[in-house]
Amino acid sequence: MTEEVIIEQESNKNRNLILGIVFDAIGMLSFSIPMIGEFSDVVWAPMAGFLMTWMYKGRVGKVGGIFTFLEEIIPFTDFIPSFTLTWIYNYWIKKEK
Repeated sequence: MTEEVIIEQESNKNRNLILGIVFDAIGMLSFSIPMIGEFSDVVWAPMAGFLMTWMYKGRVGKVGGIFTFLEEIIPFTDFIPSFTLTWIYNYWIKKEK
């Protein structure tokens, strides 16, 4: 690989981690307003699913997008950090295989 490709991959890795943590925090905000906050997931779930497919291309993005959408739309599952888990899978677990 050329040096530019390595730098770009490292930049995407850091960007995806930071964005993932921010998006997970946004998803968990609905816990701060009991009962009413769960209705915000109706808006956030499709956005989160789209953002996941935007951040990760291919099969990882598609499966992650579906998982994130379901995790956000199902009540009381917002504590699962789906963006961070996808980052760990994509950059640690998948990389080892």
